[in-house]
Amino acid sequence: MGRLTGKRAIVTGAASGIGRASVLRFAEEGAIVLAADVDADGVAETARLAEAAGGRACAVTVDASSEAAVAGLIETCLEDLGGLEVMFANAGITGELKPLLELAAADWRRVLDVDLVGVFVAVKHAALAMQAHGAGSIICTASVAGLRAGAGPTPYSAAKAGVVSLVQTAANQLAGSGIRVNAICPGLIETGMTKPIFELARAAGREHKIGQLNPLRRAGVPLEIANLAVFLASDESSYVNGQAIAVDGGLSSTHPFVPGRLA
Repeated sequence: MGRLTGKRAIVTGAASGIGRASVLRFAEEGAIVLAADVDADGVAETARLAEAAGGRACAVTVDASSEAAVAGLIETCLEDLGGLEVMFANAGITGELKPLLELAAADWRRVLDVDLVGVFVAVKHAALAMQAHGAGSIICTASVAGLRAGAGPTPYSAAKAGVVSLVQTAANQLAGSGIRVNAICPGLIETGMTKPIFELARAAGREHKIGQLNPLRRAGVPLEIANLAVFLASDESSYVNGQAIAVDGGLSSTHPFVPGRLA
């Protein structure tokens, strides 16, 4: 408790899943949190849950793909809370589940706007705000789909690979500023976005196979991502910068192999 006491934080994509879990954990650890999402009802519920648990949070309705909206969100944080120490650019969408050759350019644009351009504008405007204080932590949600093929749709995977590159590039371009930029790469986590996968498996009686490809043989939960976000937001991670950290039960630790035939 108290690992984020005195810190002012923004979490986008906060209406459910990883974003909601992170708002609750940030508030539990003493941060004052602006919970932001395009889903007004969902993000209001997130803030209510944080307050009911004894934390401090308020809800803001924001389209994370809009630079003007994100800039306004950060300006609100500076005006109302007096500063910004932590930015968690978590908002994302999956996009169309289509094979590569069936995709059109239009299928890519909304995914890139939210999952990559939206992260860029959050990094940019958060860094501008943090420069005045000479420190800050920016956290971005990437994905194991951005590390290797086979973990998500093509536009989503490409966007998340872009987030990994953006984090590395931003960390170096902000050298000497005291601002750290890192990414979290979740594996299979049960959230609103992945709900159809879990529902299909359960309906087919295959729930026991969920997460079978990783060494832990299970899916993750949003809290397991939020716990890493707390670490990256805290001073405990003061020497962690420019990294893309996988939280995936070990899925990305290996290349394909035939079980029982390890050489």
